Amino acid sequence: MSADLSSVAVHTMTNKPWSLAQCCEHYAAAGFGGVSVWRNTVAPEEGGVGLDEAVRIVKGSGLAVPAYVRGGFFPAVIATDRQRAIDHNKTMLDEAAALGADQVVLVVGAVPGMPLSEARKHVADGIAACLPHAEQVGVKLSIEPLHPMYAADKSCINRMADARAVCEQLQHPMLGIAVDVYHVWWDPDLDREIELAGQQGTLFGFHVCDWRVETRHLLTDRGLMGDGCIDVAGIRDMVRSAGFHGFDEVEVFSEEYWAMDQAEYLALIAERCASQLGSPHSA
Repeated sequence: MSADLSSVAVHTMTNKPWSLAQCCEHYAAAGFGGVSVWRNTVAPEEGGVGLDEAVRIVKGSGLAVPAYVRGGFFPAVIATDRQRAIDHNKTMLDEAAALGADQVVLVVGAVPGMPLSEARKHVADGIAACLPHAEQVGVKLSIEPLHPMYAADKSCINRMADARAVCEQLQHPMLGIAVDVYHVWWDPDLDREIELAGQQGTLFGFHVCDWRVETRHLLTDRGLMGDGCIDVAGIRDMVRSAGFHGFDEVEVFSEEYWAMDQAEYLALIAERCASQLGSPHSA
């Protein structure tokens, strides 16, 4: 019996060799319910097809868009660079609105040598500057905590507690958290933090993949669910118990899987969703 994939979305970066059109065509044909769009497939300066064409492709596919990825990168030594990041994130919010995306996912950034406490202040200030625009266009902002191995240069927010602190400081209904199992599975407070996010209404996204025990590359060797040691189904149960009933978003960066025939890889993704995620739910 085929799996119900209507509550599963796939990030375009998971199938990096495919264009946006190929991703949408294949995801829809396979029965997936959504596509989370990475900006490199949209923005011409990043090799994308342009916003108008991207909107035509996505809308024509019938797929939901849980997320537009990735905004953030707020910390900077120079004030003009911080303002440039804010302006960029506002542009991403406009693009996300055009695509019909529910949220822009924030990889908040970090600066080598800058104290993490200072970087976190830049993050809170940057997000605060973007929230009125998010409210205006109707697109949420979700902070994605990243694993501590990325604290030096990609994210000063490494635990859900760090993301919660920003949400509690800014107290805005358009701001929440995207839980990616790859980044938070190790956290001894994970169950409590997911519960708190549910209570505070900040549980906005849920991303799935796996952690290879013998990881060969810290960025591009993620596993597909079942390849590694993460209790993906258990964490999924946590977020569902906390009240999250959105999409399970498959987000895998893998040189190994990118080298595969992508149609065969997508069939494997569907198979793993069926065997590793547990019972389906309504998105």
